[in-house]
Parts: sequence; structure tokens; C-alpha cells
Amino acid sequence: MSKDCRRRRTCRLCGGRDLALVLKLTPTPPANAFVAEDAKSKDQPCFPLDVFFCGGCAHVQLLDVVDPRLLFEDYVYVSGTSPLFVDHFAEYAEVVIKRFKPKPGDLVVDVGSNDGTLLRKFKDRGLRALGVDPARAIAKRATEAGIDTIADFLTPRLAVEIRDKHGPAALVTANNVFAHADDLAGLRDAASGLLAPDGVFVFEVSYLKDVVEKTLFDTIYHEHLAYHSVKPLRRFFEAGGMEMFAVERIDVHGGSLRGMALAVGGPHPADGSVAKLVALEEKSGLDHAATFQDFADRIGGLGRDLKRLVAKIRANGKSIAGFGAPAKATTLMYHFGIGPDVVDFIVDDNPLKQGLYTAGHHIPVLPSQALYERRPDYVIVLAWNFAGSIMAKHSVFKDMGGRFIVPLPRLEVY
Repeated sequence: MSKDCRRRRTCRLCGGRDLALVLKLTPTPPANAFVAEDAKSKDQPCFPLDVFFCGGCAHVQLLDVVDPRLLFEDYVYVSGTSPLFVDHFAEYAEVVIKRFKPKPGDLVVDVGSNDGTLLRKFKDRGLRALGVDPARAIAKRATEAGIDTIADFLTPRLAVEIRDKHGPAALVTANNVFAHADDLAGLRDAASGLLAPDGVFVFEVSYLKDVVEKTLFDTIYHEHLAYHSVKPLRRFFEAGGMEMFAVERIDVHGGSLRGMALAVGGPHPADGSVAKLVALEEKSGLDHAATFQDFADRIGGLGRDLKRLVAKIRANGKSIAGFGAPAKATTLMYHFGIGPDVVDFIVDDNPLKQGLYTAGHHIPVLPSQALYERRPDYVIVLAWNFAGSIMAKHSVFKDMGGRFIVPLPRLEVY
């Protein structure tokens, strides 16, 4: 194993050792490891994408842990480039403020705060906002834009320092990062240590039930170490002196879970939603390893269908580009064998990615204007969770004779 990757031997939620391999995807480089022109001729190391099921608590996870500094310190994803996410975070802040009624001047700490898009919504409502994010350049820009951001990983020790300096938090949020930490217990305990006695920890994660039912396997990559469901999370929070008192299913990322937890005995009683989803998960078989064999079979079927389609397109002399260079595209392209021999270039609206080359395959990433300058015949929408808005925004491309291929949740051509 590389010095940049190690394999853990225990479940990161319950500490158990009853771990079964249930899905083996093609190894990839870190999904966001874009390279510049002068590095595109160099090979990048690939790391395993093996998914394990814990027989003790039913948690689904990667055990191969890539050095988080390699993954996050030079991060290139920013929330603010997606209008859908800006709208989502506006709705998110509104819902949380309405439900928990923080007072003006109360502290909100966002873990993995990125460019501060969510925190700005809270700050605009009169709350104090503090971000914690290890992506140094993004944290610096967020601070310069008025959202104070600590460029670091949140640990229990850092939580003590923040609380000593800023006071306890009414809210701690963690969105699409509660799946990123190898030491989830440390992150849980840090959030708990930051909270005031009546404070609430709110987190969003991709929901395993949606991942399995919709075959969203491309959400599996090295940054995402955990694939969460409610049943093991309930037990995990209880072990840390917290209660997961409410959950909501939301639409982002193809299907996500918004969880809410606080100290045991806190002011918000369980609303029944946790028990309801646990029962639904048990009915769906998410607490049985055998369920994931069917998942693997469906992934294989999707891959065969997509490869047949692109092979036919290429055999007819047609050109193919990609739209969107999200992390999930690395998993999809590697596992389905869609490389530079198939896709000529990829367009993306994130200026941090433009002019770079994708992880491993080193396909050039260009501004979306390249669709109209180079005029490919087909575009694979790799950012499939934004397919509707992408196709609406670029309807002129379709009017010019171009066609969109949406690979997931089911293969469709528009």
C-alpha cells in the first residue's frame, strides 16, 4: 500500500471487526486530483475503491483511507458556482432558523464550510458565522469575502479553542463532509463540544438508500469514506452521548439525508422520523450484506449499456464531450472504461477547474463556451444531478443538433 493510503481494520462507527467486502469498484486516483499542463504526462497513483459492510452495526464504508491532506488541502470544488446549491443553502438556512430559532448574535459553525455559501445565509440573518475548512486557498478567499474561516480540520482540540475564543455554538452544521472523516467519532465529539447545552448539530450526507435504489455508485470515491443510513447513525450518536432526534430526506445529490442531533436530554424531543426511516431501511434490506450483490449487478448492467452506446457513437464517426467535472465523474469514467479515447474534452463552470486536466485520464477541462466552439455531437452529462438545469441552460446546443447523454440514475439520450 502507498504511503498516501492505509487500510483500517475496524468499523468507523461501532469499532467492530466483522467487515465483509460487498462491492469492488475499479481503483482510481483521488477524484479531485486535477493536474496542470506541465504534469499531464505523469502517471497518478490509483487507490482501491472497495466497499465494506459492517456485520455489527450495518454501516457501509471504505476501509482504504487516502491521506486527507492529499484530498482536501488543495481542493477545487466550490459551492458558489452552482446556482442550485446556492438556492439549496438558502432554503437550508431558512428551515434551520425557523425550526430552532437561534437568537441574533448566536454562533453558527460550519464544518467543511468551503467558500462560505451556507454561512453567508446565516450571517445575513444576523447570526455570527465561523467556518472550518482545510482547503487553504478557498478558506483564505472566504475570509477575505467576509466569512471568517479557519483553514484546518475540525478536531476535539480545535473545538475547545474555538469555544474558548468565540463561545458555544447554537448550531454546528456539516454538509457533505460527515462522510469525509476517517475519525467520525472525533468529528462527532468535536461538534458536541462546540454546542451550547441547547445547541443542535445539523448534517447532510448522501443517503445510502438512494444510492442503492437509484444505482448512484459514482458517489463512491475516496473523499467519501462513509455511506450513511439512519440505523447505524442512531447507535453511533447514542454512543457519544447524543441523540439523533430528527431526520429528513432531501433531493440534493440524487438523494440525501439531513440529520439533527443534540446532547441527550436536550430541548428537542424525537419527532418519530428516525424510527420511521430505520423501519424503512430494515424493510429494504440495508442492514443485510446480501442486498449489495444486487446493487453490484445493476452497476454492471448500466456500464454495459453505456459502453455499447458510446462505442456505437464513435463507430459512426461522431464526437463526444463531457459536461461537468465533479468528483463522481472519476468513479464513473474509470469503472465504465470511459477515457480520453471516448471523451475529447469536458466543460465545467468552475473557474478553478478550467485549464486543468482530469484525475488520471488527463482530459482537458474547458469553459462551457467550448461546446459552441468545438461543437461535439454528443455530451455526456457527468454532473447528472444537475442534468435538468444544464440542458435548460444549454438548449441552444441541442437546437444546433447536439445531443445530451444522461448516464444516471438511468441511461437516457436527449
